[in-house]
Amino acid sequence: MEVSDEPVQLVERVAALDLGKAGLTACVRVPHEDRPGRRRQEVREHSTLSRSLLELADWLRCERIELVAMEATSSYWKRACHFFRVSHG
Repeated sequence: MEVSDEPVQLVERVAALDLGKAGLTACVRVPHEDRPGRRRQEVREHSTLSRSLLELADWLRCERIELVAMEATSSYWKRACHFFRVSHG
């Protein structure tokens, strides 16, 4: 493994999506409102239907998410990724 001298960038408001054919699991980690230095985490399940993806997009916007990481088997990520790009822009 190579050692990097690049500075570490910490992202304060992040989400992770685990996508499958019919559903996805979303996890959001953000700073805790009442406990400085601590994090709050919430996990939600969604279907991959448009209405559910809209609800997920709204939740991510409300949480002011800065970065989303996605994991998927096969090409299930493509629809969700396209959906978020279109609905965001």
